[in-house]
Amino acid sequence: MVRGSGIKDIACVEKISKGKVLATLKKCHYQITPKQRQYDCLEVDELWTFVGKKTNKQWLIYAYHRDTGEIVAYVWGKRDLNTVKKLKAKLKVLGVSCARIASDTWDSFVTGFKGFTQVIGKFFTVGIEGNNCTIRHRVRRAFRRSCNFSKKLENHFKAFDLAFFYINHGYV
Repeated sequence: MVRGSGIKDIACVEKISKGKVLATLKKCHYQITPKQRQYDCLEVDELWTFVGKKTNKQWLIYAYHRDTGEIVAYVWGKRDLNTVKKLKAKLKVLGVSCARIASDTWDSFVTGFKGFTQVIGKFFTVGIEGNNCTIRHRVRRAFRRSCNFSKKLENHFKAFDLAFFYINHGYV
């Protein structure tokens, strides 16, 4: 899954049933943990995917460290200020601090990260925008125009957990 293969592809290559692949995915408990406690700059951005049909959008908002290529923390939710606050709270729970936050001009980022030194603009989010492309290539269900999509929300989140662990550590 972390290299762009879908459930059917894995089942075919491994000569096992789709049910077995889905059961294995359901049992996996990969969670990312930050490699550092202090970062010089974290870039934050949002990415949307869908589950079942395109009207069922799922928004991923995450923090990324450009120098190491690490996804530090992420949350799922609506594209609103509350989800940005959830990301900020998650960073606090993980014990992560940073010298500055880089984001685009979306008001929720500007408002949600008040109190942080902020650099705002597309120039400062080049790294995370490139990582969005990497995510779309690694996780086929992140494509906007694709036949590979999740039917269940739980499988969708598990696939991203697995992919983010792979991106951060290079293995699963």
